[in-house]
Amino acid sequence: MASRAEGAFSNRLAVALAARRHLCVGIDPHAPLLDAWGLPDDASGAERMGREVVAAAAGVAACVKPQIAFFERFGAAGFAALERVLADARAAGVLVIADVKRGDIGSSFAAYAAAWLTPGSPLEADAMTVTAYQGFGSLSGAFDLVRDHGKGLFVLAATSNPEARAVQLARREDGRTVAQAMVDDALAFASPLDRHVNSVGVVLGATLTLADFGIDIELPPAKPALPVLAPGFGHQGARAEDALGIFGGLGWALLANESRSILAEGAPGLAGRVRARSEAIGEALSRG
Repeated sequence: MASRAEGAFSNRLAVALAARRHLCVGIDPHAPLLDAWGLPDDASGAERMGREVVAAAAGVAACVKPQIAFFERFGAAGFAALERVLADARAAGVLVIADVKRGDIGSSFAAYAAAWLTPGSPLEADAMTVTAYQGFGSLSGAFDLVRDHGKGLFVLAATSNPEARAVQLARREDGRTVAQAMVDDALAFASPLDRHVNSVGVVLGATLTLADFGIDIELPPAKPALPVLAPGFGHQGARAEDALGIFGGLGWALLANESRSILAEGAPGLAGRVRARSEAIGEALSRG
């Protein structure tokens, strides 16, 4: 149990956070970024970018987050490229959150979880993003992988796209918004491997006012802490200096996601930019 616990996503993440590494580097090889890197808009270009980001993030950032759509658009060649990026990350000890946003019911969701979380799978990641708008229980096909193999889930709760507000602001019979219910369900999940950080976290947009979504950021500190994957920093306008004000008591286990702000200048200087952003975000969050 001890060795499995030490290797669990939640506990490896806790070690990174304790070292003030809160940066999650997005790997988003879309056409404009590949062009800025002088790379072709194909699977080989996506692979080159992904592998260079992994190398720059190793030992510096908390994790990397490949956006699967930008690999998937190249079909089988794109998945083969992604497999090599993931293999590099495993070899370098870099935590990977696969940004797949999968959601379904029964055996269909279990198959998604098997693809992305099963140890030894070519697409194995440490955690995956998921949607639970068929109900939090629809994620049960992943729960054994989380509890038995130390994997992680990040459940979409409050996202920045305006189309989501009608759903995420809807109120349940108990008066809570759907967004708050996702936070509560994630907090309530328990894995015997977790020590300081929960293995199930949430996605909350950093450009949002979370109170507008009925989300209480002044909850008493949870044990284990709730990890929050927060897109919106950097290019989208959210500032690391404001993170504690945005997320309040949810800020201790915050993963600040940045992609374009780090990648847009191309490969030269990439390692320096990753280090600078990691240090700046760590400093901002340490002030609390």
